[in-house]
Amino acid sequence: MNTSIYNHKATLNNGKEIEMSEFKNKTLLIVNTASKCGFTPQYAGLEKLYQEFREQGLEILAFPSNQFMNQEPLSDKEIAEFCELNYGVSFPVFKKVDVNGKNTHPLFKFPKQKAPGMMGSKSIKWNFTKFLVNSEGKPVKRYAPATKPEEIKTDIEKLISKDLSNDEKNN
Repeated sequence: MNTSIYNHKATLNNGKEIEMSEFKNKTLLIVNTASKCGFTPQYAGLEKLYQEFREQGLEILAFPSNQFMNQEPLSDKEIAEFCELNYGVSFPVFKKVDVNGKNTHPLFKFPKQKAPGMMGSKSIKWNFTKFLVNSEGKPVKRYAPATKPEEIKTDIEKLISKDLSNDEKNN
């Protein structure tokens, strides 16, 4: 069984495959996204969080998915343009993936198990489900699609400060 997010690879929407271990020692917010969803304006809040905390080690990783009422019909190139033009997104956006079912991207299998949703649910119910992952690559919390990025700010601050103090002890 996987013990860390770092055991996985993913492909950015520009086609470059990266190892998740590149994000070692960072706090991650992993989000499944869509461009035609009622929650799509959360991109702006995610970008705001990214600008505020990236210097302290936050990385936001967006994974578009078309599994919820076909709300991500755009191509990977169109998604990149949409995110940049409409929301000024500067955090990494990956290729479209499945977050549920037999073709679930391996990166989503681990956090779904470690941070279940309502009533222990392992599946992702909708776009903009968010997973907060500590600097050791372990999922610590899942947030529902309706949870706005600004509502996660306190948890991010706590986790970054805890992760920073752990990093200092390890050096």
